[in-house]
Amino acid sequence: MTLGIRIAGLNKTFAGHDGVPVAAVKSIDLNIEEGKLVTLLGPSGCGKTTLLRMIAGFEEPTEGDIWFGDRRMNDVAPNARDAAMVFQSYAIFPHLDVFENVAFGLRLRKLPRKEIEERVMRVLEQTGLSGYARRSPNQLSGGQQQRVALARCIVMEPRVLLFDEPLSNLDAKLREQMRVEIRELQQRLGITSVYVTHDQVEAMSISDRIVVMNGGVVEQAGTPHEVYARPATRFVADFIGKANFVSARIAEAGSVEIAGTRFGMEGLPQAAVAKDVTLVIRPEAVHLSRDKGDFAGTVRRVMFLGNIAEYLVDVPGAGEWLVDSPNPAETGLFAVGETAHLTLSRPSIHVLG
Repeated sequence: MTLGIRIAGLNKTFAGHDGVPVAAVKSIDLNIEEGKLVTLLGPSGCGKTTLLRMIAGFEEPTEGDIWFGDRRMNDVAPNARDAAMVFQSYAIFPHLDVFENVAFGLRLRKLPRKEIEERVMRVLEQTGLSGYARRSPNQLSGGQQQRVALARCIVMEPRVLLFDEPLSNLDAKLREQMRVEIRELQQRLGITSVYVTHDQVEAMSISDRIVVMNGGVVEQAGTPHEVYARPATRFVADFIGKANFVSARIAEAGSVEIAGTRFGMEGLPQAAVAKDVTLVIRPEAVHLSRDKGDFAGTVRRVMFLGNIAEYLVDVPGAGEWLVDSPNPAETGLFAVGETAHLTLSRPSIHVLG
């Protein structure tokens, strides 16, 4: 049985070098449903790792409460929280083989030898390590070592699983492979999980919900689609993916005006005619053509990335826009200095206000 996590009014203040208190986490209220994977996402120093360490019990809150199910955890020792953490550094024992690394916690619990063997072999199979039981860590790749660290946590059958940037030491291709494996395993086991990363793509690809943090506070919490398509703040829009921030004015009910061009758009604030707003326009929400569109601009930069071409287009009166154009090999690349016509995908535009 897994546990949901509830965080209420959580604050953490550290003593600064000059004696001035530093607030690392400020007034966090958060509900994590049982069996879900929630990612704490944000730049370095935003408070996400401090929050994770408080959930694990490695840091004490200055104020507020942490609940696992109906049990308040503030005064519960880390080893009594029924939670396990996968660390960035793997933290596996170099002098023990794979089997003994995974069995280590079970042996501390003094479980029967047969039960230890059954549980370890089952978890090694779940993590794709069944043929590596007697290998030493120095015979393993980085991805395999991370699987050992994950197996060592899972074999304890925790009700909460915590991840502290577990893939940051792997190369890009292996990170992509491992995040798929972690997500599939978490869904299969149904363990409530909290995952810390600064990598937006990683967060988007594995999470049921994303909690975007900045300066110790939660800027937005929602599904990956919600935080990407409907960011609550400019910080969220800028941090997750790429975005064009375009100044506009609500011209009349149901329409906006950008640099003298007016077009209809849904989701505009009620009774806000003549109000200045900022539109979030994702690069993939702009279609380029050579004949007609909502706007015309001049191509200033071209980057061919294989599956897409990334353009920087100067739109008179509206600034420079990033545009991602799919299938460039099929549609043909625009050249620097060429005139391009831009058409906006209306449903993909978001009003920040």
